[in-house]
Amino acid sequence: MKRQMITNPMGVKGFKKLNKDTWFASYQTNSSSVMNRVVKPGDIEAELAKMTSETVMKKFLAYRDPDQIYFPKGKGFRYSPGDTPVTLPPWLTEQDVEYYANQLEKTGITGAVNYYRAFHLSWELTAAWRGAKVMVPTKFIIGDLDLTYHMPGLKDYMLGEAFKKDVPLLQEVVVMQDVAHFVNQEKPDEVNKHISNFLQKF
Repeated sequence: MKRQMITNPMGVKGFKKLNKDTWFASYQTNSSSVMNRVVKPGDIEAELAKMTSETVMKKFLAYRDPDQIYFPKGKGFRYSPGDTPVTLPPWLTEQDVEYYANQLEKTGITGAVNYYRAFHLSWELTAAWRGAKVMVPTKFIIGDLDLTYHMPGLKDYMLGEAFKKDVPLLQEVVVMQDVAHFVNQEKPDEVNKHISNFLQKF
């Protein structure tokens, strides 16, 4: 019998209206975007509950499209709808998926999506540090297929002078090729080498 994911539809208030001056505005224009689907407590949980925990984890972890994730109501992941089989990338094993699925069954997905529902609260709680700079030596690593890298304006920010103004001791921005969101899992040897080389400077 296939295991079904346990959900806990206890959402938090907020995240109902996103500031149109932020890059999130572009995510509001499509009702199928995940950022829109998580707003209503219980909505995305109910959609994901139609899939097994293993399927949910495979579809999230194997996602390699630099565009935002679309989740049309009643259809599941747009890039891999329904029970469409997912080919695991080389860095992800069935044993990995089994472990993650077991953890997901224990906790449900609500805790994870509440992070996005509570963005407004996070901004309020960190308001005192608005404009603060990161004053430690920094090396920034991201994959060129990471959807966050392609969010409106962020690539220019990361590669331009604005990032350096916010992180004055930024030493290097590394954009790893053919790598998506989980850089340390996809390319562990390369990431470890980057970190080791960076730390050896001190």
